[in-house]
Amino acid sequence: MRFTIEQRFNHDADAVQDTLADPGFIGQMAELPKLGRPELLVREQRGTQLTLHVRYAFVGELSGAVRRVVDPARLTWVEESTVDLASHTASFRIVPDHYASMLQCAGTSELVATGSGSVRTTEGDLRVSVPLVGGRVERAIVSGLEEHAAAEAELVDSWLAAHGPPGAT
Repeated sequence: MRFTIEQRFNHDADAVQDTLADPGFIGQMAELPKLGRPELLVREQRGTQLTLHVRYAFVGELSGAVRRVVDPARLTWVEESTVDLASHTASFRIVPDHYASMLQCAGTSELVATGSGSVRTTEGDLRVSVPLVGGRVERAIVSGLEEHAAAEAELVDSWLAAHGPPGAT
């Protein structure tokens, strides 16, 4: 399933990009619904290329039908991202810790300035390989991604309002 998600921020692209890669902010994302505390595994910068690997855990409610197929305690994954800091673009892939044969997800994002802040557009492809219900699960996951993106944008803006851009004095 192809998807596109748009996030609007009240801050400029540099500040948003720096915040999304800030270890303090990544830890703060534990406030977002349905996620456990994110774990920053890798943060490496070489020139304008930044590599991030962050482990997430789903802690929301699952239907009984879904729980018959997957163990909620095993719904963890690593988001592996490569960010081009100069162009404000990124590529990512989701790597499940468990159930890797059931889920594939990868895509790109671009963060651009607007007159009143910035917008990040994420495009991706999500595949759930579960007979009969894969399409419904894909739609549910994309809906969750959209919900997460909206909450994340609000958290970025409130973080920047309270802390200023990372590295600001």
